[in-house]
Amino acid sequence: MRIGELSRETGVAIPTIKYYVREGLLPAGRLTSPNQASYDAGHVRRLRLIRGMIDVGGLSVSAVRDVLAAVDSPEESVHKVLGAAQEAITPRTAAAPEGMEEARRTVAEVIRRRGWRVGPENPSFEKLAVALATLRGIAHGDFEEVVDDYAEACEQVAAADLAWAGRNAEVDGLVERVVVGTVLGDAVLSAMRRLAHVEASARRFESLAEGAGAEGAGVEGAGGR
Repeated sequence: MRIGELSRETGVAIPTIKYYVREGLLPAGRLTSPNQASYDAGHVRRLRLIRGMIDVGGLSVSAVRDVLAAVDSPEESVHKVLGAAQEAITPRTAAAPEGMEEARRTVAEVIRRRGWRVGPENPSFEKLAVALATLRGIAHGDFEEVVDDYAEACEQVAAADLAWAGRNAEVDGLVERVVVGTVLGDAVLSAMRRLAHVEASARRFESLAEGAGAEGAGVEGAGGR
């Protein structure tokens, strides 16, 4: 297909497609004449992958480039590619709050208790420490009491992620699915958590309000008699 057809197929504007080619995110089309290039289903898939990471995953073009470089490195193990993808998509904290050393010790202890094979060089180690230090700084340090519950839930999510990715026996496809699951899975998990919050809130707090209302009605009834 020509670039106009590629644009219509994916919904990505022609100038944007050309920009992705210049930036190395999208392979150039096959030249059919000095001013014409041909594109195929591989370009459609790559464009949709790029837009998904930008629009849904919230990644910058620079981060997408790093992620795609990992996807396009089949000589690396899936485990190393996942690490490279996480490195690319985990934002760095501009300023660290007070209490970081204690928070880092807490994170290291959680990792030790869970038996996770990950070290402090992982960007998410520091990101978690920043979050815990911030919670302590605003007098919500007791949140750490539920950190192990979070860790257990995340183990189940991670197992589900990789089980899904492993359904594709092709190595290249497996790498892509692991990376896509990491990037877009964050968006799924965040949205699903909020939906679950609404349900948990309804079960926990609306039932309390209904109970209080029933007691109030009983008191009023007794006074009326």
